[in-house]
Amino acid sequence: MTKGQVESKISEAISKFEVEQMGRGPEKIRTIIFQDLIIVRLKGFLSTSEKNLAQTKEGVDLIKKVRTALFESSREELEQAVKSVLNVEVISTYSDVSTKTGEKIIGIVVDQDIDNYLANL
Repeated sequence: MTKGQVESKISEAISKFEVEQMGRGPEKIRTIIFQDLIIVRLKGFLSTSEKNLAQTKEGVDLIKKVRTALFESSREELEQAVKSVLNVEVISTYSDVSTKTGEKIIGIVVDQDIDNYLANL
């Protein structure tokens, strides 16, 4: 499998995770692998209600808290989605939401350099 194919499969797995765990998937998703770091950028994942709520500071804070809580409660499922594509151990997972742009970034650190891993397959 090429690096591009792995990135595409991770995007598919994360998109499926978003639908199943968060209630809706992103309009666009892109995954980039750099050594032992996987970065996933999701665009257009906020619901209409969340976009309306994001018009105030209190609304932004609420969206961030709820999205963080949802992410944390389903972290194992996200890590399993990555493991379904790559046979690696996930060391840590990070996520942040921009209510201004409607984007979400997920950072995943794994236990090995994925470029080396793919070269040895």
